Amino acid sequence: MESQDIVNIINETGPLTGWQLLEKSGLEALPLWQICRQTPEIRAECAGRRYLRLDRNVEGFARLSPSIRREFLTYTVLGLENQGPSIEARVQKLSEDVQQISRAKFDLARESMRSVAQSLPVWESIQEQVCFIIAGDVTYGMAHAVPRPEVSTGKMVRGSDLDIIVIAEDDVAKDTLRDLDQAIFRKKHYLLVHPNYQEEIDYLVKDIAKIGQQLAFDSFQHMIASKIIHEGELLYGSVAVFRKIKALVEEMKVPDKIAAMEKQAAEDRKQAEISLLEADTAQVDTPFLNLFYTHEEGDEIY
Repeated sequence: MESQDIVNIINETGPLTGWQLLEKSGLEALPLWQICRQTPEIRAECAGRRYLRLDRNVEGFARLSPSIRREFLTYTVLGLENQGPSIEARVQKLSEDVQQISRAKFDLARESMRSVAQSLPVWESIQEQVCFIIAGDVTYGMAHAVPRPEVSTGKMVRGSDLDIIVIAEDDVAKDTLRDLDQAIFRKKHYLLVHPNYQEEIDYLVKDIAKIGQQLAFDSFQHMIASKIIHEGELLYGSVAVFRKIKALVEEMKVPDKIAAMEKQAAEDRKQAEISLLEADTAQVDTPFLNLFYTHEEGDEIY
């Protein structure tokens, strides 16, 4: 399929998202992305933003999210230069949809953790010592609902994970934390298998001492843990514990380290796009290909 064929499709249908154009053209994502980027008549507008993701499959661990492929397919509207108003309207609608998905996932996570916490007999006695933090796509207002298989079970889930970290003061009993972990696991299973939800919670329960160790930022796992705490928002529980954690993040200069990695990731993304635009898709072999077809759409949690 040639570029004029893609132009004809858009001319007939009006502006389309990357996914819609992929389905109508029958092309693979990379050659379609190349055509759209290289065809002057085609205008691409993206909804949302880019942000740092840590990925062990990328040199230096830092890449931008969404990946090039995800950004193109899920968050990009493609139209012709003479379709300006229609493009802008589609981008606005797409942005609103993404924000609505993010809010809905945040609300589900908050209500789920509230019900988990209040199911514990000891919750009233520890509620000032425990906080629930949400991180990931939801905190950037960039959650999506594109169905995908959950890695460990293969079950289909609705887009972005609910990344939740539960942090407790060091003097909270280990048995209590174990009970809390088990209660969250039951909720995780319920949301995963219930047909009305099919949502994936990715979570960890840990104490402030563990956070202090991880903020050293001295390993891949510690970098991810630090980034998650840095970007995390209070979901439920103790405001005082949340503020204490954020103070530790500042004290350990995590924001500066994250900013440096994000800057490098942006430079790599720019070079990747230049390289991929020139690549032969039949024999593509470039070190930047892993920024198009990423192995992980989300950070692991440590």
